[in-house]
Amino acid sequence: MSDRTSARTRRTARTRKTAGARRTVPESPTAGGPRRFLRAALARVPLPLRGLRPRLLTSFVLVAMASSLGTGALAFREARTGVLQQSQDTVINRFRTSVDAVAPYVPFAPDQADLQSAADQVLYANRSSGWKVMATYDGHRAYAPSAGFVELSPELLRSVRDRRAAVFQRVNVDGRPRLVVGMPVTYTSGEGTEPRLSGFVMYLEVPQTAEEGYVEAMVRGIERATLVALCLAVVLALLAASGVLRPVRALRRATRRMAAGHLDVRLDVTGSDELADLSQSFNETAAELERTVKELRHLEAQGRRFVADVSHELRTPLAAMSAVTDVLDLEGEGETGEALRLISEGTNRLSGLVNDLMEISRFDAGAAELNRDEIDLAESVRRTIASRWWQEQVETRLPGPGVLRAHVDPRRLDVVTANLIGNALRHGAPPVRLTMEVREDEEGRAWAVMEVTDNGPGIAEEAMPHVFERFYKASTSRARSESSGLGLAITAENVRLHGGRIRAANLPGGGAVFTVELPLHHDDTDADPGTATGDGGSTR
Repeated sequence: MSDRTSARTRRTARTRKTAGARRTVPESPTAGGPRRFLRAALARVPLPLRGLRPRLLTSFVLVAMASSLGTGALAFREARTGVLQQSQDTVINRFRTSVDAVAPYVPFAPDQADLQSAADQVLYANRSSGWKVMATYDGHRAYAPSAGFVELSPELLRSVRDRRAAVFQRVNVDGRPRLVVGMPVTYTSGEGTEPRLSGFVMYLEVPQTAEEGYVEAMVRGIERATLVALCLAVVLALLAASGVLRPVRALRRATRRMAAGHLDVRLDVTGSDELADLSQSFNETAAELERTVKELRHLEAQGRRFVADVSHELRTPLAAMSAVTDVLDLEGEGETGEALRLISEGTNRLSGLVNDLMEISRFDAGAAELNRDEIDLAESVRRTIASRWWQEQVETRLPGPGVLRAHVDPRRLDVVTANLIGNALRHGAPPVRLTMEVREDEEGRAWAVMEVTDNGPGIAEEAMPHVFERFYKASTSRARSESSGLGLAITAENVRLHGGRIRAANLPGGGAVFTVELPLHHDDTDADPGTATGDGGSTR
């Protein structure tokens, strides 16, 4: 009887494919790249959650999740492989030992009884392990116990026929993992000869319930570790966000205070990081801005004081010169009379300029006041036109007596009306029209609306934003015109002092239109005169 022995090699062929068990991997949501995925995710986040704190918190959580899940996945794979490898090696070694023990007693051509005896002996030696054993030879099969054995895959059967070593395969039976081992029995003809297959093969089916329990325990451990890592990441994110946002919030408060006019605001600089550099840069910028603003305010105050002082000093001698030139105009004849008239016109223009400068200085100093009185606006406009002999040059469309009454300063309304009509007469073309009516806005408030139009070339588009600026003239050729460049600036200041509005535009058919809106109901507090600039009389 030839010696029968199982292959004692440690090399085992591992067949990991299971018939019909193909996995379909779903397409990853990050297939377009993590940056595109994060951008798409942030686009769906509500606006309040896009602040720096939620973004820092989200970043920390994502990093913690990625690191913990990645580490957990690697640890799980290695641990699972180790557990399964150790269990598999233990089972195969025990099975090989059991087969080696019964193989010498099996005939070369075993019958059904021999196969059943071999299977029973192997099962008896490992009766507490939950094994199922099957012995096969030349189409005969014997089972121990008699219950059904798992169906063997073609890959496993082919490997057992071709190999002289144990072959194993992992399968799922009713959702439970099981290990199937095929152990071919070989024999040798003599010393030094190569082992040959005998055709006698024993199979083992063993449940891997314990291993599955170990794997589930590892999964639960990884889940708990991930949860702990996420909690720690949230805590660290909150701490980091507080540290980062504290100087950012301080910078925001300081910026708002600076925007409100508090140029002396400064930040406390702590540390030497980028935020400290930002705070230091803010302090330097604020200090330079405060210095510059103080210097500009000082220069502005000096300029206003100079204009006021010069205007005041010029007013008295100009008044005397005007009186003298008026007398000389009556007595002068010939060339002397013409020279006196030129002096008189120049003196009058200079006197008007001084008066305008005095008026502007009052607005700048905040000393302009309203002396309100309830008057008929239409009648006030008629008196303004009549006092300047403009009845033949201006077409009016005014409401009847007593229809349009309002609390205004009569003197300042006269200035507004005269400046608008004078501007239209100087720079426009006849006919010059003035209309006045009552309109209501969307809130139901009543306004007295006065419009002055002309038939001239209109206002140049590049000059339109500057029509109310002081001393602005659209053409340098008008530098020596009769206009002081302050008429419309004073007009705008007077309108705003009443709480009204003024605007300029061009008519579709040609010409310019100036619109003044004065509220018909006022409170006890006069409006802030603000700062208006420019004379539209010199913009066309």
